[in-house]
Amino acid sequence: MATNDAPKDTARDAALVVACVQMRSSRDPAANRDAAINGIREAADAGAVYIQTPEMTSLLVRDRKELFAKAEDQTHDPLIAAAREVAREKRVTVHLGSLPLLEGDRIANRAIVIDPKGEIAATYDKIHLFDVDLPNGESWRESATYAGGHQAVTAPLAVGEDTYTLGVSICYDLRFPYLYRALAEVGAVILTAPACFTRQTGEAHWQVLQRARAIENGAFMISAAQGGTHDDGRHTWGHSIIVDPWGRVMAEGGSEPGIILASIDPAMVAQVRAQIPSLRHTQLFSLPDSNES
Repeated sequence: MATNDAPKDTARDAALVVACVQMRSSRDPAANRDAAINGIREAADAGAVYIQTPEMTSLLVRDRKELFAKAEDQTHDPLIAAAREVAREKRVTVHLGSLPLLEGDRIANRAIVIDPKGEIAATYDKIHLFDVDLPNGESWRESATYAGGHQAVTAPLAVGEDTYTLGVSICYDLRFPYLYRALAEVGAVILTAPACFTRQTGEAHWQVLQRARAIENGAFMISAAQGGTHDDGRHTWGHSIIVDPWGRVMAEGGSEPGIILASIDPAMVAQVRAQIPSLRHTQLFSLPDSNES
């Protein structure tokens, strides 16, 4: 029988400091680049060795024509180049939560994980696209512009002589728990979902979904967010968050740009997974016949 006693919070003694850079990205790629790099530098100077920015770090614009005019391909994107330079300079892992990158006649919503040597360690294209009509009149059709990804991705997080495994996702992916279970089953101890959640859905669901993904998989959850009123007219929730494997919120932002930090102990993942070994208890099952009442 599982115990009800929560594991001790050992993070105060841990040396692995992680950070989220909360932003309010605009239609100006150069201003967004500068804001992201300044936030990354601030987090690194505060001791963070892993620093994550939100979804759509480099450009947030509704108009499709303007988006295609301003987006770059991965090779020529100036934010990627600047992030690689600062990662190398500060010897930190930089996780650009996502950028809109040109891929032929479509846009990839792509995360870029950069190692402390300034090399691109992994890329991930958002699998689940947000197509929805909200009760407040907002309508989103990501599939009209973006090409969805088809590959789950992990990335290495090198800290000294240790390497931990990150599970990479983006925003709307957060609502599909099987993705995070699959990432945990291949070794991810830190799960990520940098986002641009709307204010309406964020207020209702953001924190509970973050905590649920952490609890279900006995993993840390780290998610940087966009927050506030943007110059393209959208309103985002913010509340960048870091959650431990027991589901406790270690740090959470508000609606304004800035950084949040937490010291985490990756050894806590093994402790929680031993206490509640649900990853080892997954069972195959059949579904009822759809014709049955």
